Amino acid sequence: MYTDKSLDKYGILKRYFGHSAFRDGQTELIDAVLGGRDAIGVMPTGGGKSICYQLPALMLDGTALVISPLISLMKDQVTALQNAGVSAAFINSSLSSDELRAVYVNMRAGEYKIVYLAPERLDGEGFVSLVQGLKISLVAVDEAHCISQWGQDFRPSYLRIIDFLERLPRRPVLTAFTATATRQVRDDIELILKLRGPLRVTTGFDRPNLYFEVLRPKNKDLTLRALISQRRDKCGIVYCSTRNAVEKLSAAMCDAGVRATRYHAGLPDKERRQNQEDFLYDRAAVMVATNAFGMGIDKSNVGYVIHYNMPKSLEAYYQEAGRAGRDGENSDCILLYSAGDVQTAKYLIQSPVENEDLSENQRDAVIKRDIALLDSIVGYCKTTGCLRGYILDYFARAREDSCGNCGNCRAVFSSKDVTPEAQMILSCVKRIRDKLNYSVGVTLIVHTLCGSADRRVLELGLDSLPTHGLMRGTPKAQVRDIVEALGAQGYLSTDPVHGGVSLTPEAGNVLFRGENVEMTVREAPAPAPVPAREKRQKKKKADTVAVVTDETDGLFAALKTLRFKLSREENLPAYIIFSNAALADMAAKAPRSMAEFLDVSGVGEVKAARYGKAFLDEIAKYKS
Repeated sequence: MYTDKSLDKYGILKRYFGHSAFRDGQTELIDAVLGGRDAIGVMPTGGGKSICYQLPALMLDGTALVISPLISLMKDQVTALQNAGVSAAFINSSLSSDELRAVYVNMRAGEYKIVYLAPERLDGEGFVSLVQGLKISLVAVDEAHCISQWGQDFRPSYLRIIDFLERLPRRPVLTAFTATATRQVRDDIELILKLRGPLRVTTGFDRPNLYFEVLRPKNKDLTLRALISQRRDKCGIVYCSTRNAVEKLSAAMCDAGVRATRYHAGLPDKERRQNQEDFLYDRAAVMVATNAFGMGIDKSNVGYVIHYNMPKSLEAYYQEAGRAGRDGENSDCILLYSAGDVQTAKYLIQSPVENEDLSENQRDAVIKRDIALLDSIVGYCKTTGCLRGYILDYFARAREDSCGNCGNCRAVFSSKDVTPEAQMILSCVKRIRDKLNYSVGVTLIVHTLCGSADRRVLELGLDSLPTHGLMRGTPKAQVRDIVEALGAQGYLSTDPVHGGVSLTPEAGNVLFRGENVEMTVREAPAPAPVPAREKRQKKKKADTVAVVTDETDGLFAALKTLRFKLSREENLPAYIIFSNAALADMAAKAPRSMAEFLDVSGVGEVKAARYGKAFLDEIAKYKS
């Protein structure tokens, strides 16, 4: 086993990772680990979490273990490390018995500096016996929010980590990393893992290169088709809440000529792996998926993430949306919202299939938590304030009043008096409650006010109420918007589990005491995001990386073509060879020698030796 003693942390950073300076928080975390101190890092997607444990692993004696929840993450990380010249391996269910045996033999011989493994492997007697005879330099828990029942991806298998550590002859340094975590989740991580006096580092949650927008389209399918058509030169992810929606949308995209593939838990393992590789290797431009896809996916050139349905929490949304723009390029995060998404989310939260690995007590606790978390994402979809600000408020981070780079900040809003409509709605809610002795949901209220002859309206006798048809000339969507506004202003309350809508004491001020009600309405749609070449948000990056301009666009395209050719020849994802950010810097600097090539951000010594000549020749050819 090698341990690189010839270089300090800056030399290691450049040689293996191709960077000349660290990002926010990395230095502190790396120094803590090298000094034998536990650490917990909360850093945004693309913020450089992996270097915080990979780099110390190269400097410390022994083997580092990285506990990771998904096979895809391990494969990507190990492939990238091997491509950079680091000896690494992974242990998970994708390995055959012969492959697993070979990894164990190499571990015993000290061949690996870093080994990724699934948490389910931690209580296997064979693995425990193996590592008890090794020197473990550190243990890194990636996606550490999975250990908390209050995190959006709770996995009971993560609770095995502390038992595993207690079986080791010597407890190694323990580190935990996640991209999104509330204070409660961070406290859970520290408590459950029994971190010892850890260094706590939380870097900025903000991703200035991401444009956020919430749309309420009349026809989601047509809107989605238009959004993807406008982004044909980019690759993206479309998230759906159900497998049926994934099947429907992916088939429709393929029929329309889009290079799309699909991913959900109902597909055979072989097909899921193939579809994922097609997306990672750029053979498919669009991945249509449930939330089963994405955690730990390292693909850096995702240009947009569209949510066809509202996810179940703001944490889940920010993590999924954050898979766009990992290379620092301007990218779009668009959520297509409809009122039916709320009921779908509640159904999925309460579905036994979603919680089949939990005990009954754990399941009840998770359902209660998820119902509460749902309010946060519903509020995001309905707010007329800054969307980025709403997210940062949720994570208790400082922010400006307006970001200027979200759909709400770019839209025009005005205030409208809706007192007459509010009185009709509140009266209808009261009369329904008086008649039935229980509350009903928004849909039945809207149908009653609009004079619907819906079967449920007739069954309950709501067509006999004097408020039936009171707003017959108003579009149902508009009535629903006013109902939601009344809820936001405290005149109506909604049962969090069953969805029944009731009057609050404040409703009496509108019904009986002449209080006026106003609501904010959007006067104009938000302008389309400005292309990256025309306007670029400021990004905090350690290296000074050039952006693509009109002058460098042609060379950038030529370098991307070369990268794609090499990726096909080596059967590697293109971004593992070089990221888009590295190619942009390469195009701007146009190096003429190997020494100049090494000055490109993202180019390390191993990659320079492997790919330098091909890229230098391409640059020389383009410049000649």
